[in-house]
Amino acid sequence: MNRTDFQSLAIERLLDADALFTAGRYAGAYYVSGYAIECALKARIARKTEKGDFPTRHAPKYYTHNLEDLMKSAGLVPEFEEEKKKDSAFEVNWAIVKDWTEEARYESCGQQQAEEILAAVKDPEHGVPQWLKRNW
Repeated sequence: MNRTDFQSLAIERLLDADALFTAGRYAGAYYVSGYAIECALKARIARKTEKGDFPTRHAPKYYTHNLEDLMKSAGLVPEFEEEKKKDSAFEVNWAIVKDWTEEARYESCGQQQAEEILAAVKDPEHGVPQWLKRNW
């Protein structure tokens, strides 16, 4: 997969999360919201390569679902820390999103938890994917 693939997936998964939430499928909406952030971070990682392709499986540190680890691998920590300092709403949104794990696919989730992560990813000015889009 390459950078463009991950960018498209991130956008598509955000739309999926919204549709799932509207349908009352809160656990799915929660899981897919976090997955969208994972895809956005992987788009940034792919940007760092010569051809914009995601690194091969020989680079195991990139094959994780941990959002904080992916943020580090994406090389965004300095920009991220700066954004948190100047935008407290972004910092709150990240605090919600960072707790997502791929294990959420096996867990039940209520409406409130899904609403919280969706608000953190859909916030047009302070949302996590909006910031990532400026850096991918």
